[in-house]
Amino acid sequence: MLLSSILKPEAVRVLSAASSKKRLFQEIGDVGFSALGLKPQATVEALLDRESLGPTGVGHGVALPHARLSTVQDVSGVFVLLEKPIDYGAVDRQPVDIAFALFAPEDAGVEHLKALALVSRTLRDQALCNKLRSNLDPVKLYTILTEPQAVQVT
Repeated sequence: MLLSSILKPEAVRVLSAASSKKRLFQEIGDVGFSALGLKPQATVEALLDRESLGPTGVGHGVALPHARLSTVQDVSGVFVLLEKPIDYGAVDRQPVDIAFALFAPEDAGVEHLKALALVSRTLRDQALCNKLRSNLDPVKLYTILTEPQAVQVT
């Protein structure tokens, strides 16, 4: 599995206005609607429901919000880079400025977990995250994210 199989170029954005986790989820819902055809309100509710089970802020400024949606056919993602980090309630209590949201069908088992593991491993690379943080062009962000072909889950 490659990131390019779950992330479309149009699902990569730079946000300047997100001021809270809920606002970030609303922005992700809007991107999910325009890029993937997801229903914004259902997307936000699903992300908030999942977040109530435990924080998806994994540390070092990275969050991996994820949810299962009945309207999703395949695992897909939305990547956002925040110009200004927000308090996310991450495990290391550091503000978040990188969020990769994953959406999976309700009955997705292994594929959802493989995608989550792939994204997690990719964004654990501090050099890659630094490269992402130094670019505000969504096209360049997509290229940076999808370039590392060595990071794969089979």
